[in-house]
This record gives sequence, structure tokens and C-alpha cells, in this order.
Amino acid sequence: MNVTVEIPDELASQMSAAGSDLSRRVLETIALEEYKAERISKAQLRRALGFETRFELDDFLKAHQVGPNVTIEDLRRDVQDLQSPGL
Repeated sequence: MNVTVEIPDELASQMSAAGSDLSRRVLETIALEEYKAERISKAQLRRALGFETRFELDDFLKAHQVGPNVTIEDLRRDVQDLQSPGL
């Protein structure tokens, strides 16, 4: 789904002045807030942000000072991942 957000030009210029991708920043901000509010899972967050591994996601969460929000389901998936051949 594509979503359009209207941002005043002056603000958009300031927000993208550092050379960062404004669309990506908006996606990261919204997805991170949904994760912190426990409306999406860690796996959903990883997929939404396009990270290949949970380690990449862990680095992202650490960089944004978000502590672990580990559920039983997360632990079950981790165990399943470790038991999968080819790792």
C-alpha cells in the first residue's frame, strides 16, 4: 500500500537536509511506534523494514534505544530457527 503524507516544503527540506531518505524515515518511525505499542510483532517489524535477519533488526532497535520486547512466540521462533538445517 502506498500512503501519501503532505509535509510543508520548508519542513521537508530540513528533514531531508542530512541526505537521508525521508520516505524511509517515515516508514521506520511508524513501524517502530507500532512495534513499541505492541500492535505488530518483531517478525512483522523486520519484514516491514526489509531486514534479512533478526540480527539486523536487533541492531536497528538498539540504535533507536528500544529494549527487547520478547514474547514466548519470539523464543519459539528462535528455537525453531536454531533447529533448522542450513544455519
